Amino acid sequence: MNIHEYQAKAVLAEFGVAVARGLPAFTVEEAVKAADELGGPVWVVKAQIHAGGRGKAGGVKVVKSVDDVKAEATRLLGATLVTHQTGPKGKQVNRLYVEEGSAIEREFYLSALVDRTTSRVAFVVSTEGGMDIEEVARTTPEKILTFSIDPATGVMPFHGRRVAKALGLSGDLAKQAESLVAKLYAAFVAKDMSLLEINPLVVTKSQQLLCLDAKIGFDGNALYRHADVTALRDLTEEDEKEIEASKHDLNYIALDGAIGCMVNGAGLAMATMDIIKLYGMTPANFLDVGGGATKEKVVAAFKIITSDPNVKGILVNIFGGIMRCDIIAAGVVEAVKEVGLQVPLVVRLEGTNVEIGKQILADSGLNVIPADDLDDAAQKIVSAVKGA
Repeated sequence: MNIHEYQAKAVLAEFGVAVARGLPAFTVEEAVKAADELGGPVWVVKAQIHAGGRGKAGGVKVVKSVDDVKAEATRLLGATLVTHQTGPKGKQVNRLYVEEGSAIEREFYLSALVDRTTSRVAFVVSTEGGMDIEEVARTTPEKILTFSIDPATGVMPFHGRRVAKALGLSGDLAKQAESLVAKLYAAFVAKDMSLLEINPLVVTKSQQLLCLDAKIGFDGNALYRHADVTALRDLTEEDEKEIEASKHDLNYIALDGAIGCMVNGAGLAMATMDIIKLYGMTPANFLDVGGGATKEKVVAAFKIITSDPNVKGILVNIFGGIMRCDIIAAGVVEAVKEVGLQVPLVVRLEGTNVEIGKQILADSGLNVIPADDLDDAAQKIVSAVKGA
């Protein structure tokens, strides 16, 4: 789960991390009031959407009068912001963050994330703040420092010194860096974060280390123990189909293709998506119904897939170990009877109660195309969609 910049900064402030003063605003009037409360002479008006690249897209503006705050708030609220992360459709701006201006002397990059290779929290540090870290990694990888934290010891003083050295900080700034790393790690672990990105981390002219931007992602599997974090969820920033899927405990991610997929198991789902690509088309979604799916869950999954107007065909690929093929078949039949079937449907079943499942589909009278294996299923759905 992702949250907005102003929410991320509030979370970090709970752990004593230095952030610029700012206030959220949902209306132009609230933006003006925020500017008055913060005082001048410089403010930054920031669009709040779950995407990077806001500055390049005109979503972050530095202004020097309350009238300009009002003008920028009027321009941004309700507007659609298109960045390199939103896709061509962009995202509508429904809230702003009005922040006091900062006198910046230097900009850095600092992030923490779960390193699956080491099974530890890793820090990524670079002197190239304000830039896309992917571009830095591609062009000047020597400017990036990466290290992981041993969970048995947690953050040690030498970790902070490594960051300070990498950023060229000394004296009091080095001490601030050491303190910052410890606080960020504490926040990361305590709140079950999956990503914490500070870009840029700045040194102000008053020699203060300040988090000027903040992006936080949380582990969705741990939200049950963080009611305060769950309350920060902004459903307007999420795909409606993904929201519906979460209600039924379905692992669903919307994609840009034309073939909807219903699969059990993440590995099999990825393989299914790959083979669809191999035969010349693109999946419309990732959907894992899990090993213990009920008929009701299958019906919900089918409805979510068919609600996507881009779907021109559906591939159901089930390997029944814990999952029973007859449950899947019954769910598919019920779902089709409820929502109708306007596109080709290919079903490949294998495993527990497979013959019963195939018989349920055969007796349903529905126009279901059976497949013997994954390769056969992929070829048939691609052929059916192209033929249609």
